[in-house]
Amino acid sequence: MFGSAEDQYVTPGGSGRARVVVLGGTGFVGRHVCAALLSEGEGKGPDVVAVSRRPGPPPSGPRPLALDLCRTPPAELADALTGDRPTLVVNAAGAVWAATEEHMVAANTELVRRLVDALRRARRPVRLVHLGSVNEYTPSADGRPVDEGTPTRPTTAYGRTKLAGTELVLEAARRGDIDALVLRMANVAGPGSPPASLLGRVAHQLRLACAEGRTAEIRLKPLRAERDFIDAQDAVGAVLTAARSGVGGRVLNIGSGEAVPVRSLVDLLIKVSGVAAHVVEEPEQGAGDGPPERLEVDIRLARELLGWTPRRRLEDAVADQWRDLSEASGH
Repeated sequence: MFGSAEDQYVTPGGSGRARVVVLGGTGFVGRHVCAALLSEGEGKGPDVVAVSRRPGPPPSGPRPLALDLCRTPPAELADALTGDRPTLVVNAAGAVWAATEEHMVAANTELVRRLVDALRRARRPVRLVHLGSVNEYTPSADGRPVDEGTPTRPTTAYGRTKLAGTELVLEAARRGDIDALVLRMANVAGPGSPPASLLGRVAHQLRLACAEGRTAEIRLKPLRAERDFIDAQDAVGAVLTAARSGVGGRVLNIGSGEAVPVRSLVDLLIKVSGVAAHVVEEPEQGAGDGPPERLEVDIRLARELLGWTPRRRLEDAVADQWRDLSEASGH
């Protein structure tokens, strides 16, 4: 879709700037995608449209579009998303862990079904980069990294609904209905981490304690798991690289390639903040004493097919997150 640095934002007809539509453009990852697109090209980058369900303050630069993807009639949705002939759609929309299962089905599965139908109706081909989740896999029982050939047997509503969305995209791409690539994202860390996420929840409790001049008491579920986390800048780099590539009709894992104990990330955030804190891990009823869950992502295929590799450390992501939150709160 995209070519060299000089022509990567030219429309297929050569008539001007390309248009990129980012679904979930005001959300955590979507904001980073919009910012990265706008920062490229030294003013010759694409026209970026940030789509969100409710009107609100958009990230600086993108053109906002308030659109309920789950309720807009199909023909109207197709016209809204493709009428201005975008060259790329990035689907960073969806419901996360704090949502109800009903909301997850609507946002992670039915929304994707409607998006695929809309792209089928486009007058010109539109490339789709769909952001899936490594939670579509089951955490490894033997500690081995999960690759794209690992069976997908998600154990949570979030994983199941994300997997259903991924399968809709892949089915349409394999039929030749759309040009699409799925990126299965590891946990993304960085500025703007949502309060429902582990690092977002801890950061907001630290900020509140800092503002009140007290020691933070952070109550969490047991921090026994090991998970793959990726810096937001690296995640967005994978999205842009995927957009420019000719790879389609398949899934690629995107992560750091290393699982870390989640407790170590919490401790790192506390250290970076400089806020005195006491972490309380509250036992879960019925939780077993077996080995901790481990989910490490094998990213060799993304390196091979996209030429992409993560470059930033988790320390950078956590430091950026705390700096952004502190600046926003004036501390």
